Amino acid sequence: MTRSLKKGPYIDPRVLKKIAGKRPESAAPIKTWSRACAITPEMVGFKFLVHNGKDFPEVLVNEDMVGHRLGEFSLTRKFVKHGGKMQKELEMKKKEAEIAATQTAKTAATEAKK
Repeated sequence: MTRSLKKGPYIDPRVLKKIAGKRPESAAPIKTWSRACAITPEMVGFKFLVHNGKDFPEVLVNEDMVGHRLGEFSLTRKFVKHGGKMQKELEMKKKEAEIAATQTAKTAATEAKK
């Protein structure tokens, strides 16, 4: 459920206190655990380190993020690839083919210069 319009958006006062009087270009990233804090226009341009349960990924706030919450941009789950042993073998073959292609391109380029 959304927050009541009568109450307004939840903005953590500690986050506002940290950005007060600072310029986005010169400010160091702001570390916060407040994932529920709504992003306001004053926060645009600042870098936030938002806790995701384990570490603090960096979030650079832009105009499109206003109205959303900080936690939406700091993912809490890490995607691990689908597939098992067979998928891994296919990826290795593909990588080897790419390496071979780049090496042949390099040798062709050096021979063309001569």
